[in-house]
Amino acid sequence: MSVADVGAPGVGVIGAGAWGTALAQMVASDGRPVVLWAREAALAETINREARNPTYLPGATLAPQIAATSDLAALAHLPVLLLVTPAQFLGSVMAGLPDFAGDLVLCAKGIEAGTGRLMAQVAQDAAPRARVAVLSGPTFAHEVAAGLPTAVTLACSGGDAQWQRLAPAVARPTFRPYYSADVIGAEIGGAVKNVLAIACGVVDGLGLGQNARAALISRGFAEMQRFGLAMGAQGETLSGLSGLGDLVLTCSSPSSRNFSLGKALGEGQTASQALSGRSSVAEGAYTAPVLADLARQKGIAMPLVDAVVTLVQGQAPARDVVASLLARPLRAERPLG
Repeated sequence: MSVADVGAPGVGVIGAGAWGTALAQMVASDGRPVVLWAREAALAETINREARNPTYLPGATLAPQIAATSDLAALAHLPVLLLVTPAQFLGSVMAGLPDFAGDLVLCAKGIEAGTGRLMAQVAQDAAPRARVAVLSGPTFAHEVAAGLPTAVTLACSGGDAQWQRLAPAVARPTFRPYYSADVIGAEIGGAVKNVLAIACGVVDGLGLGQNARAALISRGFAEMQRFGLAMGAQGETLSGLSGLGDLVLTCSSPSSRNFSLGKALGEGQTASQALSGRSSVAEGAYTAPVLADLARQKGIAMPLVDAVVTLVQGQAPARDVVASLLARPLRAERPLG
């Protein structure tokens, strides 16, 4: 299928990495036309020619309804765009769609370095007429592409009216979105869990056991709650699919890019070694420093996040960082502390 063959009510997916390609495959599973934007023209040509994305999602045969392009303008007329570019590049990509006035569904998870903006603010500043939503939850790209059962949060800044438009565009028999109006909560859950997944990978790489991982997840969730509530998130969102649900998944498997990064650090690689040569982005490495800065500005204690910053900036080896955490003063366990 060529881009010229695709018309409304199609959906655009901006970003042809593993997650973007998986979302395109999921949306196209009911026959809906999808335009998939890839930064590299060669990758777009390969997807169209072979119905595969061998670079980012090898093994998946893509639906014929998916048409790839490297021309961002080819998506500007579509009513719904899923933004799946790495968080730190979202602003520069959105600069190519300044007049877009449809629904923007943010699928990248992070906080912009240098500005501290959440992705919804980045998108809204770049396209003021757009209506922003956030899709977030416990998802591995290869499982979504394979049609395995998945549930996510779809947080809509436009309330119920926007939900009524977007739900049919993304809901499929094995892909179930749950409505929320808490855009901030959905974003914070996705951003913070990436950082905590690095810490859980370190635990695995050091061979510290399942007790330690369970403790880290629960204490990390307390940090997520403290930060999220201070930012205006709702507690039920942080306890739901886009918060606790995503945290548990990402902190439990080497299929997570952030977990695998932490595992490499725990096994003795330096930060530069662990970060180099990766075809996909471990968002937590870029989110951690800005998250730690925001937490300090608000007087929020996030020792696990601070520890990850120390690791990804190469300030100390993993064993020393863990020893420092274990040496923290003993104290009472509080619900959010």
